[in-house]
Amino acid sequence: MVRATTRLVIRAILRRPGRTIAGVLGVLAAGCLYVGVAAALAPTPQAAPALGNYIVVAYNELGMHCMNQDFSELMILPPFNTLRAQVIRRGGSPEIMGGDVQVRFNIPGNTHSADKTNFWTFAPQLFGVAFPPDTGLTGTRLWGAMPKRAGLREFEATGIPLTPLDDMGLENPYQLATVTATMNGAVIAQTQAVVPVSWEISCNICHTTPGISVGRDILRKHDTRHGTQLESHMPVNCSSCHADPALGAPGQAGVATLSSAMHSSHASRMGPAATLASECYACHPGIRTNCQRDLHLESGMRCASCHGGMSDVGNPARTPWVSNPRCADCHQVRRPTFEFEPPGVLFKDATGHGGVKCVTCHSSPHAMTPAATATDNLQSNRLQGHAGVINTCTTCHTQTPSDPFPHRGDDD
Repeated sequence: MVRATTRLVIRAILRRPGRTIAGVLGVLAAGCLYVGVAAALAPTPQAAPALGNYIVVAYNELGMHCMNQDFSELMILPPFNTLRAQVIRRGGSPEIMGGDVQVRFNIPGNTHSADKTNFWTFAPQLFGVAFPPDTGLTGTRLWGAMPKRAGLREFEATGIPLTPLDDMGLENPYQLATVTATMNGAVIAQTQAVVPVSWEISCNICHTTPGISVGRDILRKHDTRHGTQLESHMPVNCSSCHADPALGAPGQAGVATLSSAMHSSHASRMGPAATLASECYACHPGIRTNCQRDLHLESGMRCASCHGGMSDVGNPARTPWVSNPRCADCHQVRRPTFEFEPPGVLFKDATGHGGVKCVTCHSSPHAMTPAATATDNLQSNRLQGHAGVINTCTTCHTQTPSDPFPHRGDDD
């Protein structure tokens, strides 16, 4: 009864313009529309859990994956999500498990994508190859194995073709994947982690030429400015010319990377987007999604606090997805003895305490806990009974060590 009523309430709210799942919880809680509905949807702190012999912790390598909603005219990014996990055997000296464990994932409530976007219709023109329905660029589907990463004690599923729409047709940029670890066919641990995806790339804020679509307006302006003929060759894959390391696209020699071209070109021409709380939300999700949602918000930090302004991000000397901010850029000043990312390694790939990935305890970039979104805090709540960095030693250790790891304390 509660589930049925919850669905009716959510559907009613989402019929209003601009409503998404991200805003539903607040409406439900504020209006008291149904007793227990908000509590059922929003994870809350709980008592310290009883853990088994193993735990699995999952996370995304990015805090948000973007994708186009429509691919008939141009493609900035396809549906492509990456989920990672570590499995730890609990004990006096915990062990990070490798190839003797199998890890799988699925996304409850989201089992198909091909009928939610026209990506698979236009993929042959965009990539020169057709992909089976509900299959992503790397051959991954919406469920399946997470193979062990070569040379690492970590498991990964790349290119998950997830859209923001669930199977009920509701938009939710912060859906949960269930990650299950097994050994010899028996389940040893399970968790849930956010698989973030949004198509809130709001080009329509500025590209408003009457009588033509947003995509056509973008291509026409590109043709006028650069002497190209993209409008007559739709759909256009932007990364076919502009290199995009996120997709492994090399681009063309002498042409700016996609990141450099986009940020440099728009830095002085933001127009109406300049009135947003963050001008980055004109393109990055966004006005409804609020993809920058981690603990740094509490201290007033915004995108530019770490990344710099748009001109900085557009600097051609930067390598997109590689020349990113580092934790040590700020935190080293506060505590020089801290362990941070090794030189040349990003936070999302860095390894710290005993071989544990930094993101295993701190969560994904832009979603480091305690986050502003309840779903991002769900995993740490379930593992240790409270949101925030996983800093309860007995999450992995069966007894608190006599020399606890220094990454503990109110300022960590």
